Amino acid sequence: MLETLQTIVIALVTFAIVVAVHEYGHFWVARFNNVKVLRFSIGFGRPLIRWRGADDTEYVIAVLPLGGYVRMADEREDEVDAIDIPRTHNRQSVACRMAIAVAGPMANFFLAVAVLWVLFFRGEMGVVPLIDSVAEGSLAQVAGLEAGQEILAIDSRPTPTVAAVNFALLERLGDSGTLTVSAAYPGSDITYESAVTLAEWLKGAEQPNFLSAFGVTIKTPPVVPRVGTLVEGGPAAKAGFETGDLIVLADGQSLGLWMDWVNYVRARPNQTIDVTVERNDIRIKVPVTTGRIAADSGDIGSVGMGVALPEIPETQLRRFDRGPLEALWAAVERTVDLVSFTFTSISRMLQGLISPSNLSGPISIAQVAASTAECGWVSWLGFLALLSVSLGALNLLPIPVLDGGHLVFYGFEALLGRPLPERIQMMGYQMGMVLVLSIMVFALYNDLSKI
Repeated sequence: MLETLQTIVIALVTFAIVVAVHEYGHFWVARFNNVKVLRFSIGFGRPLIRWRGADDTEYVIAVLPLGGYVRMADEREDEVDAIDIPRTHNRQSVACRMAIAVAGPMANFFLAVAVLWVLFFRGEMGVVPLIDSVAEGSLAQVAGLEAGQEILAIDSRPTPTVAAVNFALLERLGDSGTLTVSAAYPGSDITYESAVTLAEWLKGAEQPNFLSAFGVTIKTPPVVPRVGTLVEGGPAAKAGFETGDLIVLADGQSLGLWMDWVNYVRARPNQTIDVTVERNDIRIKVPVTTGRIAADSGDIGSVGMGVALPEIPETQLRRFDRGPLEALWAAVERTVDLVSFTFTSISRMLQGLISPSNLSGPISIAQVAASTAECGWVSWLGFLALLSVSLGALNLLPIPVLDGGHLVFYGFEALLGRPLPERIQMMGYQMGMVLVLSIMVFALYNDLSKI
């Protein structure tokens, strides 16, 4: 119960920060242009806390914190005092209204840049992408990669860390065409350039492992099946597993690596597994009945357990120290990359190249927010930046009721010299609301199907 409450609190704080920054962007630009703001709300529904500022704006924290809004004076919605008519939203120029609409997403991008600047300025560390093995017949083997080489770049994008390699491969999810790879042996000045052809790579895959799909394993300490985290109320927690347990046997079979255990569980939904763990140098039997998760490829088993990752030797780590300006430029570049990737992913999902099961809703976001917070404030800040970019980019989609939809209407108004007919705008808003709610319901379904 305490863990669930902690997850909820962390999720609410994370959502509130991202939403507050988004709405403040709208609010600040509206006030800068002398538009009268009636209400600044974080959340929807019944107000929990409200107060009125010296600027005569009502500030509200509402019961449903999954969003927010800035309500401006508008003659089309309410009666407006004669003195405030010049300050109404509808009386502003098209350029002013477009600036107000785009300010929310831009505020999210600025937040991401600021957070990433802090992280980059304090120093960034990652695992060196040194190849441990190459799978037979894999894309990596076709590209000519060999064990002992370091992956220097993918598609001309430098990959100094494993995270960079994963992101470069992630950008090619569902894609076709040529993927280029640069590699070299440590200490050598010779760089090997090669290429491999992709054909809708990992089309429809659910939560793919990009390195494994590419055909390489990275040289790191072996990840043994040691319990790192337990889902409260999950099968493993109910069975009596404890963090720190080393899984030795499953139905009498020896399991040397964490993925051996994962694959064993996934292949046995709704089955009882006789597990032997080593706890405080004593072997204990802990039978567990797996849960079931529906997936496109069929049902898979789950026990609600996370791995305890081993410590990585300093020789396999790479640290980046940046000055303030260099860190700022890196933060801007990373934010632009994330925005571009968000739009590309949405496009490929609409084309059926990326599985819609990868779409996450509030439950998954809450779980990720809580797990990153448990890993420390650095991980949580990284997730905050990613969530802020996602919210900003999604709001720029040309869907009525979103900021991007408003921009489309304002664009037509600028071209035609007059607003679109009220009837057409209302039809657009209704269709947009249905579409947004449908996406939210589908994302929530994805969350629930994973629990």
